Amino acid sequence: MDAVSVVDYHTAGEPFRIVTSVDVPGASVPDRRVAAQSSGSIDAVRRLLVNEPRGHADMYGCFVVPGNDDGADFGVLFWHKDGYSTACGHGTIALGTWAVETGLVPAAADGATDVVIDVPSGRVVARVTCSGGAVTGVAFRNVPSYVVDRAVPVSTSRGEVVADISFGGAFYASVPASSVGLAVQPSSYSELVAIGREIKWALNSVAVHPTDPRLSGLYGTILYDDLGSVDGNPHQRNLTIFADGEADRSPCGSGTSARLALLHDEGLLGPGQVLHHDSIVGTTFLGRVVEETAAGVITEVEGAAYRTGTATFTLDPRDPVGTGFTLR
Repeated sequence: MDAVSVVDYHTAGEPFRIVTSVDVPGASVPDRRVAAQSSGSIDAVRRLLVNEPRGHADMYGCFVVPGNDDGADFGVLFWHKDGYSTACGHGTIALGTWAVETGLVPAAADGATDVVIDVPSGRVVARVTCSGGAVTGVAFRNVPSYVVDRAVPVSTSRGEVVADISFGGAFYASVPASSVGLAVQPSSYSELVAIGREIKWALNSVAVHPTDPRLSGLYGTILYDDLGSVDGNPHQRNLTIFADGEADRSPCGSGTSARLALLHDEGLLGPGQVLHHDSIVGTTFLGRVVEETAAGVITEVEGAAYRTGTATFTLDPRDPVGTGFTLR
């Protein structure tokens, strides 16, 4: 395997590893996602970068690929330890920052610049704000988000709970942490991961995309605390458990969109209101509904990403652990 160079960011504490050197065939981003999943040589790069000893069980990253057409600045295939996701909000924020900071998308030193990105679930726009030549924040507009089902019962090791299912580029089950006897706090981290993983797999088959089966399947469980309000705006804290037991350190960007769809549907997020969405590590995304469409609400999720380093990874053919391992 050739050496692989990466640029690493974090968005609100969640890692994001950007790779530009992997050629993935396909006529569109969704097609390229399928190709990456089925290619042993391409997927070996993902495993190399996400597994220990070069990554860890909660690592996240992407392959930058061509967009679906000339309307996009580029496309992206998101990945984690278990495969390839359909959406990633924290990654979109990091990619918008990276595109402007590297000059891939020219931007004024002061003001906002749109970075158009094709992701597996559709086209998203990251509006990158700069001041004095430095990126100060990113707000991305997601694909339409919508409610799938309410109060879906699920039997768990902590008793029967009910979950609300919604889509924000990926499907999520929202469950109050208090309903499983927990709160979203670091001291309950292991228990939150265990029950979130349990709920995700119990409800995986109920998440069926109406037009594209490649987007079907429950991606994660959002365990949340209601913290009241901030200046009349809803305030919540969550831990999102996605894939097979991965825990999002950020408030989860696509998960925030899924939460916004639910809150809007409940009448708890009115015009002009902003969801203050905190993570388990104390970072925050701001979320709002900016438009209602027949396909769902258009959401905007705002946060910031920061470069943490660059690296070139290699695989010694004599290395007995090969592309690595996951220790959970």
